[in-house]
Amino acid sequence: MIAPLGNTTIRYAGMTTDANPGRVGLYLAVLQLVFTLGWTTYVIYLPKLAAQVGIAPTAVIFILMLDQAIFTITDTAMGLAADKIAPFVGRLGVFVGTVTAISCAAFVALPFVAGTGPGAQVWFIVLILIWVVTSSALRAPPLTLLGRHCARPTIPFLSALAMLGYGLAGAASPYLGIVLRNEDPRLPFLISGVVLLITTLALSRVERGVAQQAPVSSEPTPPVKPLGQIPMFFIGSMVILSLGYQLHFAINSAPFFLRFAKPDELPWLMPVFWIGFNIAMFPASVVVKHRGGLIVMGAAGLLGALAVFGAELAGNLNMLIAAQFVAGAAWGCMLMSAVSAALAIGETGAEGKVVGLVFSALALATFARMAAVAGGLQKLPEYAPLLQWAPVACWSVAGAGLLVIAASRVQRNFMARQT
Repeated sequence: MIAPLGNTTIRYAGMTTDANPGRVGLYLAVLQLVFTLGWTTYVIYLPKLAAQVGIAPTAVIFILMLDQAIFTITDTAMGLAADKIAPFVGRLGVFVGTVTAISCAAFVALPFVAGTGPGAQVWFIVLILIWVVTSSALRAPPLTLLGRHCARPTIPFLSALAMLGYGLAGAASPYLGIVLRNEDPRLPFLISGVVLLITTLALSRVERGVAQQAPVSSEPTPPVKPLGQIPMFFIGSMVILSLGYQLHFAINSAPFFLRFAKPDELPWLMPVFWIGFNIAMFPASVVVKHRGGLIVMGAAGLLGALAVFGAELAGNLNMLIAAQFVAGAAWGCMLMSAVSAALAIGETGAEGKVVGLVFSALALATFARMAAVAGGLQKLPEYAPLLQWAPVACWSVAGAGLLVIAASRVQRNFMARQT
């Protein structure tokens, strides 16, 4: 971390030990939880709000696709901005807080503007665009705190804590849909926006706290290097792994359960995936600490492919539940390891850039899944086998590739030590 002191510049050493490393992880978990629940609230109410301003129900999927297309660009852009701002202690929190205030204002205004009728259609779309662009500030930038201020051995565990908020929100989403289905959207939007803003405003305090706890080093900051072949392969693999997750969970999981369960039981069965997600990340973080994120990502990809294969062939509900639990555990390991690996790859001052690329990969995969749904591919018999087995192919191919890259790096490091 760089901080100007008069005419002297000092660097917070990333290899030092924090006095309370769990605090920033817990904060990031709450931030991800609140943000993701807010996004879920938006998705639940968007069809109703769009109808109020005269937007046809068939156009809602295209609005959501536009959101993801924007995230694909702005997540990386916000990560780059975080890299520029993060060297100055406290300014990252001010930047994220300011942008989030704009985001929350647009978010809270959505149901009120929609309630005025079709005449507000343009303003409704403008508010959505403002909210989506600015909400990217809550994805990659806060996670740069881990790479900038926290000791390297603690990053996998802290990444697991941060992603725990994402997993808890995923588990709660089906129940949230039931609770909010018939409620007036104005109160949920207002509560979500206010809670998110309050949570975000604490970022500057958290940032200053972890910066002050980190001892300093007079060593010069290494120059930021352009991404090489391995980091780009890592990002490409993340796109493929994310696509596998999207196709399996968002398209295939509900039909799998409906083979053995009734539709009204889905809200109680779908969270099984997220239970596995939340539980597996923490033991996996220990392996990442000692062996690296690429190895765990690759192994989890192969394990997830086996679990999805098992879900495809499950002969009863209990077998399917077990397969879904393992698939969720594998995805949790992949995502936690991806954040850890991204922070390690960008450790010379490009943490925001690489983490932003990871979130852009997630958004791109979500866009691809929505495009498949908008095109009705899941309803076409000739494409059914493709969608059915694509998650197995995505996770197995990307997982195997990551293991090969990780093994080559281990071998290269071993040979370097021998010479």
